[in-house]
Amino acid sequence: MTADWLANLIRYSAPVGLASLGECIGQRAGVLNIGLEGMMVVSAYFGVTVSQSTGSAALGVAAGVLAALVVAVLQGWLTLTCRCDQVVAGTATNLLGLGLTGILYRARYGQTGQLLSVPKVAQFGPGWDVIDLSWITLAVLSAWILSKTQWGLALRATGEYPPAVRAAGYQPSRLRWQGALVSGFFAGLAGAYLSLGIAGSFAENMSAGRGFVALAIVTFGRWNPLGTLFASLLIGYADSLQFELQAKGTGLPPQLFIALPYIVSLAVLVLSSKGSTSPAALGQNEE
Repeated sequence: MTADWLANLIRYSAPVGLASLGECIGQRAGVLNIGLEGMMVVSAYFGVTVSQSTGSAALGVAAGVLAALVVAVLQGWLTLTCRCDQVVAGTATNLLGLGLTGILYRARYGQTGQLLSVPKVAQFGPGWDVIDLSWITLAVLSAWILSKTQWGLALRATGEYPPAVRAAGYQPSRLRWQGALVSGFFAGLAGAYLSLGIAGSFAENMSAGRGFVALAIVTFGRWNPLGTLFASLLIGYADSLQFELQAKGTGLPPQLFIALPYIVSLAVLVLSSKGSTSPAALGQNEE
């Protein structure tokens, strides 16, 4: 195992890993964020646009995260304030994100778009950068917070039985808002890293289903931040493997290699869903 191979593994795992980490925390609060895909692609677009305009990848990442948080607030208003169905609102968020970025991209760069090249997140050592290392650190820290702190206990209880949380003096609605915003923050970081940490560019629908893969990873990881970390590394390995196999020229259709991460995601979801139990109040708007 070389340092370059390990760095590539973590880099390709980071987008789904970050999104699934935020989704794991949100779901423990009872918030089902189906709109991950839309938040990621919005973050990817605005991250690239600001990075190109300012010449700073750091500002691009910040802009991408902020854009995703704006979308998360909109979705939170629909689901947590207006009590809309969380699946329906999340689906609408995905459609909004994909449609909006497609329109803005073509309006700015032409009908067919153009090949963009923008400043990427700075790397150090054998291909490492601050975001992929932060992802691992945040996963470990999140696991500790959820299991060892009063806030973590209250958040987990909100996803299981909100009346008990209210009886203990906490507000379930506030904790759910916090879970929704954490999920939006990590989705934004995932989308910005996809465009500014890996691609250095933007393409329509560049999230390419990674938001839905992140949802599967949460189930595979048993709603545990460390579980999502290891599951993301497995999906990231499949993602990096497709490029390695294509480079070797096996003669097989390239579409097969492109589908490899999704095939692995489907397989682990089927195998892991048996016997898994989601938070009891997940997706419920009632308190």
